[in-house]
Amino acid sequence: MKLLMRIMWWACLAALLAACQEDAKLPEKSVFTEDELIIDPGPLKIGFAMDTLKEERWLKDRELFEQAIESRGLEVEIAAANGDDALQIAQAEKMIQEGIDLLVIVPHNAEATAAIVHKAHGAGIKVIAYDRLVKNAEIDLYVSFDNEKVGELQAEEMLELVPEGNYVYIGGAPTDNNAHLLKKGVFDVLQPAIERGDIHIIYDEWTEDWAPEQAFIHMSQALEINGNQIDAVIAANDATAGGTVVALAQKGLAGSVPVAGQDAELAAIQRIVDGTQSMTVYKPIQQLSERVAALAVELAQGNAIEPTASINNGKSEVPSVLLEPIAVDIGNLESTVFADNFHSAQEIDGME
Repeated sequence: MKLLMRIMWWACLAALLAACQEDAKLPEKSVFTEDELIIDPGPLKIGFAMDTLKEERWLKDRELFEQAIESRGLEVEIAAANGDDALQIAQAEKMIQEGIDLLVIVPHNAEATAAIVHKAHGAGIKVIAYDRLVKNAEIDLYVSFDNEKVGELQAEEMLELVPEGNYVYIGGAPTDNNAHLLKKGVFDVLQPAIERGDIHIIYDEWTEDWAPEQAFIHMSQALEINGNQIDAVIAANDATAGGTVVALAQKGLAGSVPVAGQDAELAAIQRIVDGTQSMTVYKPIQQLSERVAALAVELAQGNAIEPTASINNGKSEVPSVLLEPIAVDIGNLESTVFADNFHSAQEIDGME
């Protein structure tokens, strides 16, 4: 292990310095021969195994995480599997074999990636789950936004806009634990209104791989089944919201049916400006990448960290750090995504 090599290197260096201070007692021959010297193994190396780079949000994560790691003088190796479970496992195994000091993983499949954790731990390498929880594995740390809170923010805003009526829920990928947390947050808020009969969930489907084209199909089905009588749509992210808005537009309903999303993607911000999407949930991923980078260094060096929460993943209580998401609509774009330079007004103007 590279970490053990570092410890040995520093121990030998300390011994060498101590020996030099006692040079009057030393024989003329050097304490260490060339063959006995231990070579400095270099900076810590962090592996970043990503699910996908097909969405704008994850391209930003890759860039920001790489910057956060390299700014600390560390090396980073990044691989993306684009939704292929077997490929993600193979990519992570390659990183482990090449001697990374710590693995950060964005799992495609919350269950399948448990195998990666087991392999990493077998090699003495700790694992951080980035934004998405790995199920049924003893993860060393989980860092994300509070995903139940994301769903709560979506539902609260939609209830304010549409306190009564027919609701459609377009969920995320069923293999992604975040999609389940989001849905729980949404329905925890909606349930009292459902029980009162104020709102009716007339369509509720998961969306494989968060694909916009699948969301379009779901929304088209919902419109057909219910004779276009839909009053509000909650989509699990901005990609699925985009597919939803296209389906609504084909029926002349884009802008008249409120739609919620999350991730604050540029296209979603444009839709909010245009009035075809009502809100999104902004997760300042620069905060996420910086926090994970800092914690990765601490864990790789064997230092203790202080979690803010504990989440059960089916195997153990996982030490977790959860960040706060922010609801964004036309009223607070300036003070959120624009103020943080997540997007700029010029980018929006350029899309028009």
